[in-house]
Order: sequence, then C-alpha cells, then structure tokens
Amino acid sequence: MSEQARSSLRGHPTVKGFYEKRTGSVQYVVADPETKKCAIIDPVYDFDPKSGETGTCEADALLEYIKQEGYTLEWILDTHPHADHFSAAGYLKERTGAPTAIGEKVVEVQKVWKGIYNLPDSFPTDGSQWDRLFADGERFAIGNMDVEVMFTPGHTLASIAYVIGDAAFIHDTIFMPDGGTARADFPGGSATALWQSIQRIMALPDGTRLFTGHDYQPGGREPKWESTVGQQRAENIHLTRAKTEEEFVALREKRDRELPMPKLILHSLQVNIRGGHLPEPESNGKRYLKIPLDALVGAPWDE
Repeated sequence: MSEQARSSLRGHPTVKGFYEKRTGSVQYVVADPETKKCAIIDPVYDFDPKSGETGTCEADALLEYIKQEGYTLEWILDTHPHADHFSAAGYLKERTGAPTAIGEKVVEVQKVWKGIYNLPDSFPTDGSQWDRLFADGERFAIGNMDVEVMFTPGHTLASIAYVIGDAAFIHDTIFMPDGGTARADFPGGSATALWQSIQRIMALPDGTRLFTGHDYQPGGREPKWESTVGQQRAENIHLTRAKTEEEFVALREKRDRELPMPKLILHSLQVNIRGGHLPEPESNGKRYLKIPLDALVGAPWDE
C-alpha cells in the first residue's frame, strides 16, 4: 500500500481491550469517536473443558460496554479461526443482527479441518457461515473510519489484520515485545509466511498502535496488549534476535517443537470453522463436540 493510500485511512479510533484470563485472549471494541459506530474484534465464547459448560459472560460484557458508551455495533470481526478459544461471533450475530466477517482464506482452513473431523459432505467449506469474507487489501468502513484488510498468514493460513487509522489489530502474529512472536506449527501454518507477514506489519508507520490477540503474562506481569511498531522493532525478543528470514524461521521452528498443542485446539476449531456456532443439537436436544484421536500426532503434548 502506498503512503498516499495509507494517509487516507482516517482517524484515531477509540479502542477498548477485554482480557479473557482463562485463555489469555484479548477481545476488542473499536469505535469511531465521531459517529459512535463500532466493531467487535475476536470475541470469546465461554467454555470450560473440564465440565463442558458454555456461557456468554465474556460476549455479554462486550455488549454491555457498547450500550454504556452509546455505540452502535456495525461489525463482528474475527482475525482467523482461533485454536485456543471459541469465537462468540455466532452468538453476537444472533443477539444484535450485526454482520460477521473473516478472511477469505478461511475456506482453506475449513477444508483441512473438515477432513480432520470427518465432517459430512453436507458441511459447506465455502465460508457461507460468515456474512462477508475479506480479501487482502479490501476496504470497508466503521462509521467514518476506513478499514484496510491485511492478509497476514503464518500462524494460520487464513489470518488477517485490520488496519484502522493509526491502529492495527494484528492477532497472533506479534505478541507484546517480551512475548515475542506467535507459533506457526498448526495445520496450514508456516514460519516463513509468518516472517513475511511480520515484515508487512513492521512497514507500518512507527507510531501505529498494535493490538495483539493474546498475552500470556511473561514473568507473571499484569496483562498487556498494546504496543507500537517502533517499540516492537526495537524491543521484541524474537525480532531483535532474528534479523533475517532464515534466522527467524530457525528460531520459530525450534521454539514450536518445544510447545504443547493448545488445550482447546480440537474443541475450538469445530466451532470456529462454523463461524462461531456450536454444533447443532442431536436427537436428545444436547450438543456434542467431536474429538478426533491421534489427529495431531507428532506434536508435543501437555502432561
């Protein structure tokens, strides 16, 4: 994107982050201060894997904040199909009627995980579970603010970022500087693609506010989720160690081999490839998750 095109992106959006401590996820409400139109980015649907209990406390808190601020919800946006929490996009659409959206490459993720879950032929892998699928460079609006979609694969093959004025919502590409960068070993992930996506983000102006999708509180510090391009370039523990693509790929792949799979990856993907909708109830009125055994053999595991 040219500097002229970038300068046409309007404004300084109001951003409120909501930290979900169970999964270390950060949800956002981003608003145009002029029109009070807003979007929700990466909302979390509550799930307790021990009891199977689901809930909407996190999503309802977003709606309560929007009500308190007098905002009007225009969009429900996901950056990618999450591997560590359920998306609340489906629930929020049912509550508000606001359209849902994600990157267009989600159809490739659907195809991969449809096979892993052995879903029936009737399960669509065309992204029709969302109202809109965004392509790289596509533009839309939140109130009077222009939004540009940036394709940022690597963590997943469908990941996108949203650039809104002087803010960018960069999901699981870069964490806070003391957290480094995101893993790239999920099905369809790529450390090389992640490096290239990070370079696109680092090409944004130094003062661009970066809002990350997770924080795992390194050293036990309080949760944080906002940084700047300049800060990341100077301080990120992975980007300051790995100056080239080759160095980064070696660092990232070595690190990923040491990481356990997320505890909820097999639970969450079957919800998130449905646009954040839970599986349909069966004949007894109950919903069930399907856990494929030995689906990710070869990955390190928790105890």
